[in-house]
Amino acid sequence: MTSYSPFPAAHDPAGHVVRWSTWEGDGDETTTILWENEGFTVSGHVTRENVQYVVRLSPTWQARQFLLFRDLEEPDLWLANDGNGHWGEMNGAHRHELAGCTDIDLTCTPFTNTLPIRRLGLGDGESAVVPVAVIDVDTLEVRRVLQRYTRLAHNRWRYENLENDFTAELEVDEFGLVRDYPSLFRRAPGRDAS
Repeated sequence: MTSYSPFPAAHDPAGHVVRWSTWEGDGDETTTILWENEGFTVSGHVTRENVQYVVRLSPTWQARQFLLFRDLEEPDLWLANDGNGHWGEMNGAHRHELAGCTDIDLTCTPFTNTLPIRRLGLGDGESAVVPVAVIDVDTLEVRRVLQRYTRLAHNRWRYENLENDFTAELEVDEFGLVRDYPSLFRRAPGRDAS
């Protein structure tokens, strides 16, 4: 069976590399997307918050594992999803409050907005409300939050956090990766496909 990846460079050993900078220019991020073991492994390094993360995704962009590294060699947070919306930690603790979450949202990166954008497959004008596990990198708090994604046009999406009424219009590239996230992140020049 031939492996499929929408990213031309994801099969390359160096992967598909994307870079963002903060809107204010006080930090940046380098994210690498690799296709391996019939799924995606995404690793990002965010300089402003000084964190690294790894997300293991199914071929349909559902989060299977999430690891967050702050200042130790071992992950500070390690979450896993069984594919049916049941979450747990590496130590075996169940996270019942995250039941039904199919996506994660790490607020220090625009990458995690790509997960529902890629996974939902919405047409222009369609929207969906999804329960998302939102992660605070400072406190390691993980909360279930309802978010709405609306596809406005081929490469434009509206993101809404239904808990605090935050709304943003996101421009995405041909791979569904966020290009610009007004007032927060913008695509930085570098070795990537766009």
